[in-house]
Amino acid sequence: MPQAAQLAGRIVVVHREPGYLRLELPGELCGSDVAANLEAGVGTLAGITTVAVDPGWKRISIRYDAAALSTAQVARQLFDVIDALSDEAVAPPEAHAEAPAAAPINSGIQPLLDKVKAAMIPPGEVPAGSLRARFQPMVESALTEKAVTNFFNDIVAFYLIKVHWDLITKRWLQNPLANSNAWLTTFYLVFLLVRYRKRP
Repeated sequence: MPQAAQLAGRIVVVHREPGYLRLELPGELCGSDVAANLEAGVGTLAGITTVAVDPGWKRISIRYDAAALSTAQVARQLFDVIDALSDEAVAPPEAHAEAPAAAPINSGIQPLLDKVKAAMIPPGEVPAGSLRARFQPMVESALTEKAVTNFFNDIVAFYLIKVHWDLITKRWLQNPLANSNAWLTTFYLVFLLVRYRKRP
């Protein structure tokens, strides 16, 4: 395939360790049919255990037996499969222009929270006054990245208070001037916590 070398050159290694390889793919290789061909083709190499293409994140994850295969052999298998694809099978870049935008790499945990939300709140009309109608708004507000971050920030804050409780009550309060650095640090951390929670 004439495009094979060009497509292979745009593949980026995201993570690599013995027995595992995760690569970022060009958009042309993320269509459903092409992704299925990649999974099937790469998986035919002896020693590869699982192959999964995530079209939304434009990535392919490959697990393999590190004792039987090297990373180079796994990559070569992927390139061979790409090379065997027909030009017609690989959609040109402009064909992806109208596709839904993939989640950005730095979108945090919100995509995962959205999946959890979708699993907990099935689609469909919610009867007024039902338990689900009262429960759904709470779930939707709790399963946001800001809400989860605030929760863990609070956990860390309570943990720090617990760890330093004896110091606070037996030293810092009894002699605040001698422990002014500790108090300044505490006030600054509280300021940062409050400022973050006030962010939209």
